[in-house]
Formats: sequence, structure tokens, C-alpha cells
Amino acid sequence: MDRDEPALLGLSGLIRSVRSPEFAGVVFHEVRAKSVLNKVPGGSPMPFGWTVNPYRGCTHACVYCLDGETPILLADGSTKTLARLEVGDDIVGTQAVGAQRRYVRTKVLAHWRTTKRAYRITLHDGTEIVASGDHRFLAADGWRHVTGSMRPHLTVGARLVGTGMFSLPPEETESYQRGYLCGMVQGGGTQGFRVALAGAEGIDRTERYLSELGTSAVPEELPLAPGLDWHKGLLAGIFDARGSVRDGVTRIFTRDARLLDAICLALKELDFSHQVSEDRRAVVLTADLGERLRFRQTVGPAMADRLAVDGELAPAADLIVTNIERLETRQLYDITTGTGDFIADGVVSHNCFARNTHTYLDLDSGHDFDSQVVVKVNAAELLRAKLSSPRWTREHVAMGTNTDPYQRAEGRYRLMPGIIRALADTGTPFSILTKGTTLSRDIPLLAEAAKRVPVGLGVSIALLDKEIHRTLEPGTPTPQARLELVRRITDAGLPCGVFIAPVLPGLTDSEQQLDDLLGAIAEAGATGVSTLALHLRPGAKEWFAQWLKREHPSLVPGYRQLYGNESYADRRYRNRLAARVEPLVRKHGLAAKVMRNEPSGVPGDQDATWPAGALPVDAVAPVHRVDQEQLTLL
Repeated sequence: MDRDEPALLGLSGLIRSVRSPEFAGVVFHEVRAKSVLNKVPGGSPMPFGWTVNPYRGCTHACVYCLDGETPILLADGSTKTLARLEVGDDIVGTQAVGAQRRYVRTKVLAHWRTTKRAYRITLHDGTEIVASGDHRFLAADGWRHVTGSMRPHLTVGARLVGTGMFSLPPEETESYQRGYLCGMVQGGGTQGFRVALAGAEGIDRTERYLSELGTSAVPEELPLAPGLDWHKGLLAGIFDARGSVRDGVTRIFTRDARLLDAICLALKELDFSHQVSEDRRAVVLTADLGERLRFRQTVGPAMADRLAVDGELAPAADLIVTNIERLETRQLYDITTGTGDFIADGVVSHNCFARNTHTYLDLDSGHDFDSQVVVKVNAAELLRAKLSSPRWTREHVAMGTNTDPYQRAEGRYRLMPGIIRALADTGTPFSILTKGTTLSRDIPLLAEAAKRVPVGLGVSIALLDKEIHRTLEPGTPTPQARLELVRRITDAGLPCGVFIAPVLPGLTDSEQQLDDLLGAIAEAGATGVSTLALHLRPGAKEWFAQWLKREHPSLVPGYRQLYGNESYADRRYRNRLAARVEPLVRKHGLAAKVMRNEPSGVPGDQDATWPAGALPVDAVAPVHRVDQEQLTLL
């Protein structure tokens, strides 16, 4: 744990508190719990009396760092703006090896955005980076936040670690293409020339340029006054044809005296330090890592892997902060990487920690944006022991009613397979409610369990609008991914009820929006559907109010009127919503797939019914009333 990371040292059964590179800003508190099967206290009627929650807290949460136009270093040495990065992209991170730090290849695991207060950090080389105050950069004395008084933070004069300022990529103008062909095509002339024995990328680019410009683009003589684009193209082409990198030193070989002079002229025009070998058969560039990256980014060779920085030693901190300026609120982005960091505009940049430590240990409460996640690592073991007792009556056990069992952390801890097997082996019917697509991993196991015990599956899908989803639920799977999850579940012969929840007044409740969503749900094969208006319990209510004020301020007065001091929308609104949805449900053939005559008490609407498929059929009913406040996932 870093010194500025929280650890819940008083937590019973705590084994360790750890951060994982896969989850930016999240602390996992691994515990050996004393119990995992919980009897739900009294309240409104519910169709189950027991719950299992292997996690307390939820990794659907997310944090945010940098301006979307910030260039990020890719594994091949090129750059891409942070806003355009995608999950799966290969980028550069760092790895500590003893007292040293090396650049290594890593992947983008997640990508989010939000709106926050921003700051502009200016470096001595002219680099300007816009980041949130919570973001951290690697300085000579360790990680430093942009701002703060009670934590290490940047000041003018601080020295940062990184590759140095990035360069803009070349434009593929006609002049650049002609220069590239001059470097790649050896021999000259239109009557007979040969393409250098380069890799596939270089050959493909040469064929494309020849196709676009024709063979006449191959010069018989070098131009007398080439421009910068031609110089860049020449260096890219000759590097693809005759370039190499060994021990960090870039070399370009040629026996053509005219071409050798042209290479030196191009390097001089682009201000690259270089020298000619004694036998005048090679041009040697400086071994400086920053210069090697500048060469790759400035001239854009097709054979870029030769210039990759994977394994290179990160140099000592020499990027000096000259100014820190507070800006207005703006849209910022963040990624999760396999190493926990990345290179942002030439500076080693941390997957920032942007959430305050909770002042309580009951992480079950509140909206699923918690960054302190308690993991019951012995959940399956505990559950099997409890369910094997002769006193166990095999009542329905519900999962996902408080925290999502298929949140992103499940991909790391894999607790659910053991839990599913324990339930099936002891003849216990169960249901799972989730918005996490990690469940698709366990579909074969669930299908096998369904042959032995009643199983119900429910998926929460609130909307189709990608923009609202990015701002409201940025750490969760997209609506399209959840629809695909429904399709995979039903294709496997399993039931799947869908909760359209929460419906947001004034944002996602129009007839057209609901019609489109119900149509997509029906097409995915859902066995039932239930529509629920937004429910704002304490904790979630305060968070949502801030989000609404920031994203849709014009709707704030209407929400005050609808909710007042209550958690539920006004009864008249819920009645209007039900009247709007009912004919659409019939239109898409889902009307007969709604559970009737079942206990009500769905969160957000005491009169709502559970969709068919979300509950196990013929399960043993609970003998007591259930507190509907327990269901917070929706």
C-alpha cells in the first residue's frame, strides 16, 4: 500500500488490503469472513428470505484524470489521444525492477470519462498537461498528486519522470509519399527498379503509394530543394528499407553516396543529432530514448516495432514543472491499464485514486461507486458448510440484491463458480441479478446447475442512450453488452428477466425511448420484463443530485417536485409511467412474460412485479417479510 492509500485495519478477518493494476483507484480488503449467507430482516414482502453477497462494495466504480486530447504513448512508439483509446489497445506503462523502473508493454483494460475541476501543468520544455487535482505523476521522490495539502503534490520546480515531449505525426502528403518511395525503392528510374527487402508493413505501404501516385513517382534523380514532408518521407522509407536499432542506437545503412548525403540533410533539417560512420556506409543517430521516440513520431516509419521502448530503462527525473494553473470544470478521461500507469504526453502517469476513504465500514450501503471493496475470499467454503447443515431447508437464495456478484472484481477473484456449485450440490434454488457481463463466463456452469435446481437470472438495463450511459454509469458494461448477455443466457436455454431500471424522469422515459429499449430486449430473447422508476435511497440520492446538477441542471426543479424528501418518485408519476409502458410491452410480445400473482416489493415501486425468469420457479418461499431497502443494485 502507498502511504496515501487507505487500509481498513479494524475490519474483522482482514488478511490484507491491496491495490491491483487492473483496477485504478480501488482498494481490495481481502477477508476471511465468518458468514456469507444472510437472512434478510422484515419489511415489505419479497420472494426470497436469504441472500449471498461475496463482495461488499462494487468495482463498477471509476475515477478520472486527464484531458481527452492528451497524447498517450502506444507500444509501437506512436501516440493516440486519451479520448480515442479503446479497451485492448497496446500502450506503454512502467514496471519497477529493484531500484530501477523500465518501460513495458501493457493493455488498456477500461476507459471512462466525467466532468471535474481541471488544472494545467506546464513543464520547462513547453509541454502542457491538463489533469484533475487527484491525478498523480511520477516525480523524483515518488508519486505526487497535482494538488493537495495533506498529501504529496506537485510544486513549481518538481522534477518528473518520463520520455519528454511527444512529436506530431507526419501528414501523408504527396511530397511525403514521394520521399518514402525514394527511400524504399532502390535503383531509381521508371524502366527498372526494385523495392527493398523490407517487412510486410513497408511493402504494403509502398504498394499503396505506388497505386496512388503511379510508378512515375519513383525519382530518377533526387530533388534539388525538397521540403520537410519529403525529408520525413525519405527517412521513413530508408529506415524501413535499411534501418536497424541495436542497444538503443538507431542506424541507417546505404552504399549510395547521394542517398547518404540526402539522409544527413534530412536529419539536419529536422534537427536530429547524427554522425556518419568512418566507412561512410551508415548514418548513426544518438542513443537518447527521447530522440528515438521523436524520430519514430516525426517521420512515421511503417516498421515501427524496431523503435519500440519495451524493456528500456526509464531515465532519471528531468522534466521540470514551471507552472500549475487552476482551470474551470471540464470533461476528463481515465483508463485502467495492466501496469497501473501509462505515459501521458511524455510523463509517467498513474491510474489515479480519486475517491475519499469512507468514514464507515458498511460498504454495502450507497451507490455502487465505492472504491473500498471487501472481498470474502472464503465465501464458497463458508456457504457450502452452511448449506450442508441438516437444518437447512433449501429456501431460495438471492444474489445481486445488494452488491453485484458479477462486478469487474469477479474476473479477478472468481468466487461465483464455487458459490454456484455449493448451491446446486445442496439442492438450493437461487437467483442472480446483475448488470455485469462477467456472468457470461459462467453460463455453462449455470446451465448445468439449472438441471438440478430451479435457477432465475435477471439483468438490469436502464437505457440505450450511449451518452447518458457514459456519464451516469461509466464503469459498467454498455447497454449493448448487457443485451448481448441476455441473448447468450437465453441461447443457452436459461431464463432471463430484464429490469428496465432505473427509468430516469425527463431523460429516458419518453414513449420512443421505451419503445426502442423494449424492442431490443424482446429481440434479445428475454423471458420477462419489469419497468421501474428511479429509486433514490440515502447515499445514492446525494450522489445522483450532484450528477443531475452537473449534467442536466434544467431538470433539477422537476426532480425536487417528483421526489421531495422521499426515496421514491411521486405515485402519480409512477402510474403515468406504467400506463405508458403497458401497451409497449404488449406490442413487443412481452406482456405474457410478466410474473403475476407474485409477492411485490421491487425497489422503487412496492406494487411492481418481478419479470418472468428473474426468480427460480417452484422455489421454497420465505416465511417472513423482507425489507425492500435491501435491494440496492437497481
